Amino acid sequence: MANCCNDKACEIEALRNRQSATLKIVLGINAVMFLVELTAGLMSGSVSLLADSLDMLGDALVYGFSIYVVARGARMKAMAALFKGGIMAAFALFVLGQAIYKIFFPHVPVFEAMGAIGTVALAANSLCLFLLWRHRADDINMKSVWLCSRNDIIANVSVLFAAVGVWFSRSGWPDIIVGLALAALFAQSSMSVLRDAMAELRTSNT
Repeated sequence: MANCCNDKACEIEALRNRQSATLKIVLGINAVMFLVELTAGLMSGSVSLLADSLDMLGDALVYGFSIYVVARGARMKAMAALFKGGIMAAFALFVLGQAIYKIFFPHVPVFEAMGAIGTVALAANSLCLFLLWRHRADDINMKSVWLCSRNDIIANVSVLFAAVGVWFSRSGWPDIIVGLALAALFAQSSMSVLRDAMAELRTSNT
């Protein structure tokens, strides 16, 4: 279409291509880190590492779905945001369950693994946040993706604090406390994303 740039069609297509390329990169990073953190969390017995690994898996699923809706309308993007909010809520409940289990069946996690893997995850998510930063205000789809990435940074730093706490106290309580805090963060973010998505759906129906 010869005049596509005059009616912004070229700009929109270029933006969609940039969004898709960025999402594919961060999807790959999160998929790899999910496997790394899940393995480390299970081997070390860390609730906070396990919570962070599930967050990575959720993000990988979210990014994949976000790639699918990049070129679609506002209603589909709002539906994608609902999906993301649901994932966050499910993970909040799972992590809460794990933390409660650790309270009744105490276990001191391996703080060395928590610190090492937490540092690697922080570096990976910092790269993701950097890549997503310029897209954070593009639309509801990219805003929710950026919010997921921001939460990842908070979760990674929390895991490192938990590792220091476990090392200092020689108990699993710092790990449990961080796990509960991450569950609360996931729940709060879920409510925010779901609220925005419902508002977007109502707007698209009018």
